[in-house]
Amino acid sequence: MNKGLLAAIGLVVIGGGAVMFWQASTPEVDPTAPTVNTMMHGAAAAAPATPADQIVEATLSSAGQMGKTVFEENCAACHGAKAAGSQNGPPLVHRIYEPSHHGDYSFVMAVKNGVRAHHWRFGDMAPVPGVTDKQIEWITKYVREMQRANGIM
Repeated sequence: MNKGLLAAIGLVVIGGGAVMFWQASTPEVDPTAPTVNTMMHGAAAAAPATPADQIVEATLSSAGQMGKTVFEENCAACHGAKAAGSQNGPPLVHRIYEPSHHGDYSFVMAVKNGVRAHHWRFGDMAPVPGVTDKQIEWITKYVREMQRANGIM
């Protein structure tokens, strides 16, 4: 046999062994198991929200004050007073929503398109019709100022 053929056979044998090892060491996927997001944030997802009376009220900028008004009109029914969460939706004054994990654009996308449930067990968030881009900017400013006042940034 020539060296090229021997090398090819060797690669097939080694590759086959690697595949068998990988299959033996890879657990079967349980479709009812938590997703990567819930495994990464399982403790946070299971942790109760901070009650609104324990949330520090931020000293708001003028944009933050506008955002608070729009938030109270459009978001508080689910996300609670002071963005502390409620039985209908998660708190936004929470480390899961810090900018390094949920950037400002995630608020835009949530309001415009809704959000599939992925950190909390409240179900999917529907889009919020009638909220303008400027109002989303103000809401985001309000939430970020509230987060900062509560040590989340």
